[in-house]
Amino acid sequence: MKFSSVFTGLTALALASVASAADRTAAIYIQPITQSPGAPAPLAEIRYDPTTVTSDAAEVTSYEAPEIPDEARLVRVGVYNPSTKKWESSTSVASVDNFSKGYSPTLILSVDAKGDVFSAALKGVRIDAGQTRDFGPQALVLTTEPGKQPELNKPIVLSPEGNKVEPEEKTFLQKYWWMIGIVLVMTMAGGGEQGK
Repeated sequence: MKFSSVFTGLTALALASVASAADRTAAIYIQPITQSPGAPAPLAEIRYDPTTVTSDAAEVTSYEAPEIPDEARLVRVGVYNPSTKKWESSTSVASVDNFSKGYSPTLILSVDAKGDVFSAALKGVRIDAGQTRDFGPQALVLTTEPGKQPELNKPIVLSPEGNKVEPEEKTFLQKYWWMIGIVLVMTMAGGGEQGK
């Protein structure tokens, strides 16, 4: 009995470690766009699971309301590495109005097939107090999907103008003329035998 409870506990611990191993964390930074922009400041930290494409695949683990100068009308948002002082993802530009009263910021991460963030964006979502009780920042993860692949070994027919020619749909008679012929022959053959 003791062995099974220990085994169950170890199994649960192992599954939890595997589940958390899939989770990744992205540090989102913000930088006001002004005449003399300062260094990007931390905005949020998002934990996400790149293998899951659901609305609950991301969670904002920390958030610091940004201090935006009055003269700034736009901010730059992205994944930034303070040790290398370089943006590690493409950045997006958003209006400071996304942080206005009555709006909740939604941070959008775009991740590739390996789960690495290649883009970050910000969108302010208007809060309807009658419909939601969650006024805090939200996170959304968008994963890239492979594009449509060409159909190989299928000839493409072009018109003299260079446009793709779609094959015309055959009529019922064009498709099944041979069956009609068989029915007629069998009918004639069957009718000739009845006369004898």
